[in-house]
Parts: sequence; C-alpha cells; structure tokens
Amino acid sequence: MKHILATIAAGVLWGLISLFIKPLSAAGFAPQTILFFRVLISSLVLLVFMLATDRSLLKIHLADLWIFLGTGIISLTLFSLCYFKTIIDCGSSIAVILLYTSPVFVLLFSAVLFKEKIGALKVLAILLTVAGCILVSGVFSQSNGVQLSGKSFFIGLASGLCYALYSIFSNYALKKYSTLTVIFYTFVISTFAIIPFCGLSSFKLIGDARNALLLAGIAVICTILPYFCYTFGLKGLKTGSAAILVTVEPIIGTLVGVLVFAETLSLPVILGIAFVLLSLYLTGRASKDGAASED
Repeated sequence: MKHILATIAAGVLWGLISLFIKPLSAAGFAPQTILFFRVLISSLVLLVFMLATDRSLLKIHLADLWIFLGTGIISLTLFSLCYFKTIIDCGSSIAVILLYTSPVFVLLFSAVLFKEKIGALKVLAILLTVAGCILVSGVFSQSNGVQLSGKSFFIGLASGLCYALYSIFSNYALKKYSTLTVIFYTFVISTFAIIPFCGLSSFKLIGDARNALLLAGIAVICTILPYFCYTFGLKGLKTGSAAILVTVEPIIGTLVGVLVFAETLSLPVILGIAFVLLSLYLTGRASKDGAASED
C-alpha cells in the first residue's frame, strides 16, 4: 500500500506545477530556463543532503552510466522539450492527450522486457486512463477545431514515449542503486543536457526574491519530492501499474486551474476525472491481486 500511495503522491505533486510555471512564465522565464533551474537546484539540494547523510549514495559504476543518461537526457530533458513544443504548437489539451499515451508504452515495454502480465483489469485501467485524460484535457470543450499536423503529432507522441521510458530505465537502476542515487544523477545529467537549449535573457530574473522562491518551490515540491515518491513506488509495484497510478496528475492540474486560476469545470472534465479515479482503483486492485498471487 505504501508504494501505491507514494506513486499517487508523485502524481499529485507533479499536478501542482502550474502554481509555479504560470507566475515564472509571466515574469519572463522561458520554459527551457525554468527546466534548467528546476534540475540545477534539485541537483544541488540532493548533493548537500547526500554529502551530509551518506556519501556512498554518490557512487555509481561506469558501466551503468547508460541508465542515467537515459533517465536524464531522454526521460527528463527530451521529454520536457517535446512536451513544451507540443504545448506551444497545439495547445495544452492536445499535449496532455499525447503525453498520457505513456501508460500504454510502459505496459508494452514491461511485458516485453520484464515479462509483466497484462491482465484484464490493467487493460481496462489503461483504456479508462486514456479516455479520462482526453476528457480532462478539455479538447471537447474547445470552440475551435483542433489543428494537429503530422510533425506535431509525432513530437507529442515522443513526449509520451520519453516520459514512459523513465519507468523502464529506473526499473534497471533500482536493481543496483537507491532511489536518491537514481534521481540525483537523473537531475545532474539533465542539467548539463538542457544548457544548449537555454536562452540567456531570463537568467537576470533570478535576482528577484519572488522568482528565486518560486524556482526553489518547483525544485523541491514539483521535482525532488515527486521523483522520489515515484521512483520509490517503482520499487514495490509493477512498472505498468505505477504508470497508471501517476495519471492522477492531470486531475490535480485541472483542480488547481479551477480553484486557483478560476478556470471552468465542464461536464466532460468531471466525467474524465471519474474515469481516471476509477482506473486508479482498478490498478490498485490489480496490484494487490498480483502481490497476493506471488505470495
């Protein structure tokens, strides 16, 4: 149960990110620069913590570097760039739909690489997740037609694939390393990988105390804590189940929009939330049944 709750907590914390992204964007920060400071601050905080508590957590084998290059470059940096690009070109609703194809990718990869069984409950949970995310995205509430080119479709789909691969790479990493080690090197590598994409114009904005506080908040609340919770959750759950449970994120994002930014909550969105909540329940049942069958 603790692994299920940790994974859901990760989705909740990731869902709060608009509380930081919107004011930072309004202050003039480019998305890439926000990501740079997000992973840089996260890396520094974890480094100080690990040096103070257990320096052995910093040790990794050179032969395993490919895993952290995967989590840092593909699953965090490339995912973020593809996701940002889809939001800019197609809007957030389409971006969310394509991003949350990720549980499907995770399920397929897990079946092939880790021999995880795809039961009826998990398939139903996947279908409800995809349908729920489509509804929550608000695509059916748009008055204008949605324009989606082939290029934008594949970039958006790539965001879902890259997002899914974090679960796959982490599954390998957690066989040898602690949760803190995995997320620390993910952030460090992402910090260096994102530098070529950062503009210098918004760096001067970090001198403002409010901006600095927001950047610290996005690093701790929406990066370190959720990545720790999700990676910890992967230790005790099937990879496919964890990918479904974390899809509580768009629900939280929607609720933040309604409660904080006075966005409207339509009937399709409410129905989508119900679908995702039902998928979480079914995934929890499937995880318990799977654990019971192994005992």
